[in-house]
Amino acid sequence: MRALLFGDHSETLRPLLERHGFTLVESGSTSPAELVVCHGGDGTVLRAEHEHPGIPKLLLRGSRVCKLCSKLDNDEVLKRVSEGQYTIHKLLKLEARTKGTVLVGMNDIIVHNADARHGIRYRLSVNGERVGGEIIGDGIVVATPLGSTGYYRSITDSFFTNGVGVAFNNSTEQSDHIVLGDDSVIELTVTRGPAIAYADNHSSSITLADSDKILIKKSDAVAQLIVPEAEHILPMYLIRTLARLGREWSAEDGS
Repeated sequence: MRALLFGDHSETLRPLLERHGFTLVESGSTSPAELVVCHGGDGTVLRAEHEHPGIPKLLLRGSRVCKLCSKLDNDEVLKRVSEGQYTIHKLLKLEARTKGTVLVGMNDIIVHNADARHGIRYRLSVNGERVGGEIIGDGIVVATPLGSTGYYRSITDSFFTNGVGVAFNNSTEQSDHIVLGDDSVIELTVTRGPAIAYADNHSSSITLADSDKILIKKSDAVAQLIVPEAEHILPMYLIRTLARLGREWSAEDGS
């Protein structure tokens, strides 16, 4: 399989991949990569998906913080993948459109106050119907099921496994988070800014001024994660990853 290395110190994996029969290619090669090998943690795969969208991603642990990484060691992960013992999970992505620009995120789309000293005011609608009145706060986090284990969870103390979630960040009045169908269309109108919008951990952002609108919905594109088959990894690997944040999971008995 043709593999592209991605992440800090990923070159240290070159001998290991070559030993398992992978052919390493460079970005832009005339023989495109069949997978991107991400060495690092959860943030590394977000950056890899941003820079190389659509190509299946294989995560190899290179950080203590990698909830999506297999419990197997990297050598065993590569062995199983090279032998065809893996499945590919397709994951929902979100897109945000505003001012002629499109942002795409695997975890979340975030609209946040640009100045931490001042909240923003905004109106929200879902599928063309208003949600409450004018809201004052630090903004919203619109998350995928995968993203619900991150910033969304820190706000709501919850996560979900289906649909799209909207968390209200530091609203002055009680605004309960909502989980919508994944075909929902969310529109936010800034009534007093400025605000910024960004996706995942990408460095780029868009400034939103008074009266600017941003439309957030499911992307037509999906992310693909390669998951090695493993005797002690539950079949619903990503669901287990989400659930692991809400309860203890024992690798010994698989419960």
